[in-house]
Amino acid sequence: MVKEQKPPTCTRCKALPAVFHRVYSGEYLCKRCFIATIEERVRRTISKYKMLEPNDRIAVAVSGGKDSLSLLYILYKIEQRFPHSEIVVVTVDEGIPGYSEEAPALVEKHCRRLGVEFVKGSYKQMFGYGLWEVVEKARSELGPCSFCGVLRRRALNLMAREVDANKLAVAHTLDDEVQTLLINVIHGNILQNLVNKPVVVDPERRLVPRIKPLCLVPERETTLYAYLSNIEFQERDCPYATTALRQDVRRMLNRLELKHPGTLFTIYRSFEKLRNIAKDALPQKQLTPCALCGEPCSGEICKVCEILNTIEE
Repeated sequence: MVKEQKPPTCTRCKALPAVFHRVYSGEYLCKRCFIATIEERVRRTISKYKMLEPNDRIAVAVSGGKDSLSLLYILYKIEQRFPHSEIVVVTVDEGIPGYSEEAPALVEKHCRRLGVEFVKGSYKQMFGYGLWEVVEKARSELGPCSFCGVLRRRALNLMAREVDANKLAVAHTLDDEVQTLLINVIHGNILQNLVNKPVVVDPERRLVPRIKPLCLVPERETTLYAYLSNIEFQERDCPYATTALRQDVRRMLNRLELKHPGTLFTIYRSFEKLRNIAKDALPQKQLTPCALCGEPCSGEICKVCEILNTIEE
């Protein structure tokens, strides 16, 4: 008769059975200690990169997925300790039939539960087209995810300004950040990796400072945090996601992380070292008003207007 093995005891509290093995650190963690370590890591990340001040009004970009809703709940807990700070949730409806309708209603439900201000916007409202229309009509070499990335960055900045936020928090996890680093290498955008920081600030303040409190939390752990915290989230993937280069990079990194735990942290820290070495040699990126819409951009015409112009011509 095979004797049933008991789960290992939590490495931290030494009392409760573990529900998660954090392979890269060797820890076995119970539910309570796992949740506490994620929240503590986010607090330390905020402190390390000086992301927030006690009186900030923070626009939290919440898509309805596991990462952004986990970020909302963690920041909400942190914000309770700072009575002069405020959180407002901004959600963008991309206009993808059969997909985009679910998330805003789900996010609004969470905001009511927490008593947090909720503001919804849409690509259609801001740009005149939903994403599916842009994909169908735009004469451009960009794929759906590239279109969406350009439009989302603009939409979130517009909404953060609209709600008078002085910080914009996005839920980019460690996986997202490392994927972006490698995608930039593949595309030859090496300099972009040197300016892609946990805190992105426009010196002239035309862009709302963007912070990434989850940049040192693996995506697998934000998923488990959401499940263990009973956070309901949208589980369906975007129908356009499978067409993106990011999916191939994600699969490659997942295989590496499985065989060599800690690989994501190693890659991230390697690029961070390069940023620190090159920071004084990098020229300051100058933003000027777009000749068509007036929004800040690095060229004469912004990427959003370039995309829209291919539709309207």
